[in-house]
Amino acid sequence: MTFSIAARCARTGMFGIAVSSSSPSVAARCAHARAGIGAVATQNITDPTLGPKGLDLLAELSATDALTLLKRDAEHIDYRQIALIDREGRTASFSGKNTLGLHATAESLNAVAAGNLLSGPTIPQSMLDAFHADQESELGDRILAAMKAALAAGGEEGPVHSAGMILVDDVSWPFADLRVDWHDTDPIGALEHLWQLWKPQARDYITRALNPSTAPAYGVPGDM
Repeated sequence: MTFSIAARCARTGMFGIAVSSSSPSVAARCAHARAGIGAVATQNITDPTLGPKGLDLLAELSATDALTLLKRDAEHIDYRQIALIDREGRTASFSGKNTLGLHATAESLNAVAAGNLLSGPTIPQSMLDAFHADQESELGDRILAAMKAALAAGGEEGPVHSAGMILVDDVSWPFADLRVDWHDTDPIGALEHLWQLWKPQARDYITRALNPSTAPAYGVPGDM
């Protein structure tokens, strides 16, 4: 039902995670990230509580050690698929024995991908290859390239209908939290459209939060 990538930008220290699924509102359940800490994907038969728990563990532990404790303490772990990345870009992943359909994960420094009910076993590795092919673009662009590579490689067994991406940087709230909760034909394309709309404005919204007196004009009717 799901494929995802969690990644770290080695140049900026930003973290990001993107996910797509045949079910609605996938990012609300499966994508979790925290500035300066890392990112966690919790998917398959999803337990959303594993995301915050994983991030709390990543505040103190490596991705491998955090995953060990998640697996030890979580209920029904055989139904879960989990992928983590820590502040150093180290990764870890797990697919329980009850993970649905054809499933796979792929790990590298600064990126980890996972999927279930896939059309082919190499899709997570295709995602990592696309992510690492471009070292200079913004993290959001690289993550979306990975998501598009998953589709090009066959994606899920059935069509996907929702997608989302979270990026975190140097403030406590997301740099970007973009979601396409349902799209009949192309949620990843719609997500990319949202990102291209949001990307040139994202820093302005951070400035408005931290110091409105130095922020650019709001660009709305009536704004002086």
